[in-house]
Amino acid sequence: MIDDATEQQTLTRLKKVKGQLAGIEKMILDRRYCVDIVMQLGAAEAALYKLAEIVLRNHIETCVLNAFRSRDKHDVKAKIDELMRVYGNLRPR
Repeated sequence: MIDDATEQQTLTRLKKVKGQLAGIEKMILDRRYCVDIVMQLGAAEAALYKLAEIVLRNHIETCVLNAFRSRDKHDVKAKIDELMRVYGNLRPR
């Protein structure tokens, strides 16, 4: 579960990403140079990746840590499997 500090941090970053996306939309509508648009898309993607990293860290520090503390082998394995799925989805394609 997301704690208060993580909520504030992620919402602040998400607002910045929204601003980046709006800027990219404007660049497209203004028919700006393609490479400039691609560069901004890369910056937005990096910002989203960082946002995912923050949420994932919170998950590890709360939910995963609690599973390990419980010593429930099924729960621990489920959390490890979950993290591996998340990791697989975050890597560049």
